[in-house]
Amino acid sequence: MEASSVTNTLFAHLNFRGERQKVISSNLANINTPNYKTKELVFEDELASQKKEPRLALAQTSGQHLPSINHNSNIPNPRLVQVKGLEEQNDGNNVNLDTQMSEMSKNKVIFDALQAAIKKDSRLFRSVIESSAKN
Repeated sequence: MEASSVTNTLFAHLNFRGERQKVISSNLANINTPNYKTKELVFEDELASQKKEPRLALAQTSGQHLPSINHNSNIPNPRLVQVKGLEEQNDGNNVNLDTQMSEMSKNKVIFDALQAAIKKDSRLFRSVIESSAKN
């Protein structure tokens, strides 16, 4: 059972942030590897393409309510791509330590925000269950 209609999206984005952390760590681990090219996970573009049509389902408890919108919970998978156009060192490596550390910090902030949103979503769900149990 989902706590809300955004639960799957929050968890998918949280998983993406975990995978992104692995890619950033891999980039940092290969900072001195000759001819290593910086890699990036692309997810936001895929998610944006999925959101072009409304897909939230409405609960229809009466025939006079609006009809339910077709809900499709296919959440796109991130793609691993090589970052192009970065300045290369003499050995062909293009990993920039400052950029990767900045991306790691940004990723952590978003990860923490997603965790907070999931906790809030579950607390809201729990409070609805508890209040309905009292009646």
